[in-house]
Amino acid sequence: MNRKVIFVAPAVAVLFFTGCNKKLSRFNSDFFTTTPTPIESVGTEVPAKVTGHIPAKFMVKNARVTATPVLKWADGEVKGEPSTLQGENVRANGQVVSYKEGGTVLIPFEAAYQPGMEKSDLWLEFEVDQNGKLYALPQVKVGSGVVATSTLASAKTVTPAIAADNFQKVITEQYSANIHFLINQANVRASELQTGQFVDLNKQLQEAAKAPNREIAGVTVNSFASPEGSYKFNEQLAQKREQNTTSMIESTMKKDKITEFGELTSSFTPEDWEGFQQLVEKSNIQDKELILSVLKMYKDPEEREREIRNLSAVFNELADQILPQLRYSRIVASINVIGKSDEEMINLYNTDPKKLTVDEMLYLATLTNDNMKKMDIYRKVTEQFPADYRGFNDLGMVQYERGDYSSARANFNKALSLNPAAKEPQMNLGLLSMLEGNMQQANEQLGAAAGIPEAGDALGVYYLQRGDLSKALTSFAGAKTNNAALAQILAKDYATARTTLSAIAEPDATTYYLAAVLGARTGSENMVITNLRQAIRLDSSLLGRARNDLEFARYNLNAL
Repeated sequence: MNRKVIFVAPAVAVLFFTGCNKKLSRFNSDFFTTTPTPIESVGTEVPAKVTGHIPAKFMVKNARVTATPVLKWADGEVKGEPSTLQGENVRANGQVVSYKEGGTVLIPFEAAYQPGMEKSDLWLEFEVDQNGKLYALPQVKVGSGVVATSTLASAKTVTPAIAADNFQKVITEQYSANIHFLINQANVRASELQTGQFVDLNKQLQEAAKAPNREIAGVTVNSFASPEGSYKFNEQLAQKREQNTTSMIESTMKKDKITEFGELTSSFTPEDWEGFQQLVEKSNIQDKELILSVLKMYKDPEEREREIRNLSAVFNELADQILPQLRYSRIVASINVIGKSDEEMINLYNTDPKKLTVDEMLYLATLTNDNMKKMDIYRKVTEQFPADYRGFNDLGMVQYERGDYSSARANFNKALSLNPAAKEPQMNLGLLSMLEGNMQQANEQLGAAAGIPEAGDALGVYYLQRGDLSKALTSFAGAKTNNAALAQILAKDYATARTTLSAIAEPDATTYYLAAVLGARTGSENMVITNLRQAIRLDSSLLGRARNDLEFARYNLNAL
């Protein structure tokens, strides 16, 4: 027995020693495939998936391999998270590869995009641990290049939210008066012309006729009869009331020498059942629910009146409280108040801006495309109306468009402090947060700005940068912007992208660059070269990007 122990022990020792010295062979690039190929940025990230197909009898049973993906380019490199591969005898949490059969492993890679990655190579670094003995294996190249089209999404090109003016060149005001009649009569009584309503209406007409900035747009007369008696009689009565009221208005305006009053129109309603129902609903009349049920049950006017008269207990109340209010003509005058002309406001701004209202000044800024003039106007708004958040927001808007982000932030914050509920500065601060890469804060700020017109484009850029293409497309919802077109290109909706790009009101260098990308993806060399030339003419820095851009790998750009 002792001899057996002595015999077996050396054999075990020899086997173990042999296992320790068996090293892994070199990994081969043929073992690995990378998807996508080339790698394509998603939002502001560069993700890839390396799949390894390890052959049989390659993975040593007691070896643990740490595989680290590394993306390298001319000016830098970035390492992804390491993945662990292990032989079947290793007790750890890595991906197990059988010695006898081999196996499939997954090595994910993700890094934030950096300029220059377009021309890069993806490598795998290997470090082996065999029972505590560490050694490295040669690196293996598993991919080349990054298509970085998604990184063209930029908050810089989003139009900040303007806090709009409420200026209206023409404001329509309406003044009205009711002329009441006695039962079954159509004559306009003198007492009705002395009521406060009619006196005020007449006064407004007279003042409008004389004022240089007011005009009478029109006068309407609507006459009614109460729903009692025969329909034919009430029809004639309502028509007569219309005629008499119209004649009275014409005589009054003639007497007051009002000759310009737009159009005088009139109409009549034989039986005002709608008005009857509304008055009953608001009243405290006994059994009003019963009266209302009769109105719903019977549609014929004469049947309605008969059934209501049968409710003798309440008819007297109706005759005293409701029906007299339905014997009337309603006169409505529409008067336009005409604001200052553009020329008048410009002259006042240049001579005495304090005579302009805040809305007139905010409106005045929209008449120019010169950002320096806009800034001058908005600064004056903040000086003359320091409690109005709109001046600060809109000043910040112009500063943002000029790239002065520090000043813009200060004014957006000032606007928000003046009006914490204002959505425009919230959205604009969200744009600044995106530029800084603070996506969590941007999400909160853009959420607080939901509902304003510019928020859709801002949210679209947010979702593009987060890599959520579906939500980006929904947010853009028909917007005609560079960012919207980019989303459509990434979604391979090339027909819609072409329509969007052609509809952009003021195309810039990015617009033409995107059109070139669209040409490359649809196989139009002429579209590529023509649009790249225009893009580079507007922004010479795009030449370098184009030469490295794998979107144009099939085209000769030397002519550029």
